[in-house]
Amino acid sequence: MIFAAGLGTRLKPLTDTLPKALVPVCDKPLIEHVARKLQSAGIDDVVVNIHYFADKVEQWIDEQPWIVKGECEPAPGTMRFAISDERQALLETGGAVLHAKRYLDGCGQFLIHNVDILSNCDIKWFESQVSDDALATLLVSERNTTRYLLFAPDTMRLVGWLNTDSGDYHVTSPDIVPDECRRLAFSGIHILSDKVLALMEQYVTERGLPVDEEKGTRFAIMNFYMWLAARYPVYGVVAKNLEFIDVGKLDALKPAEEFVSKV
Repeated sequence: MIFAAGLGTRLKPLTDTLPKALVPVCDKPLIEHVARKLQSAGIDDVVVNIHYFADKVEQWIDEQPWIVKGECEPAPGTMRFAISDERQALLETGGAVLHAKRYLDGCGQFLIHNVDILSNCDIKWFESQVSDDALATLLVSERNTTRYLLFAPDTMRLVGWLNTDSGDYHVTSPDIVPDECRRLAFSGIHILSDKVLALMEQYVTERGLPVDEEKGTRFAIMNFYMWLAARYPVYGVVAKNLEFIDVGKLDALKPAEEFVSKV
């Protein structure tokens, strides 16, 4: 699943007329860079959520000869795209996954990739690191940031998060000491078991979140992960020598061009 519904406010003025997914890097939109990376890893079935300038994203998909839509089976060299429509309401990352349940349920496991992330991550290697008992596996790295995920050093199970700017933190159990945890930065790339879909519904019910049968339910996937990690195995996998660019701001465009040009 490619998260492509965001407003891209940090990329203004480009996103005054374009969705973030179509912001060009080396003359190709971000969504194509991500899709081609997934395709090179053997993934040919993709769900894309759309909201901001949704018509433009759909038009771009329709114009690509290497993309098929709907029930058509992807022929060699093509990818099948399903559209998870969030035009009525932007559902955040967790709500987006739950809203796409009809496309994801029964697949066994699925990978999520933010549309504005460019990296040298070996997707096949990442898939090989997923433990049999994992309900979610997050690709992380030792990168400087202000928002860290916290992991148990011995098991690499997710146990919380820490914001070093504000000092705020959350742990999944009161006996967890943040300073004793391993601090790692999230990449925006993760693999989930489709079992999480039913657990997301449980989370929504327990939290009393507003449910709209047409629009969907809005919630952040990281909040769900904290709830999930207190009950089930959620792991981190460290990507060594990860080159990673978050193309979410204007000043990231030049480094992104340089990165794409050399890979």
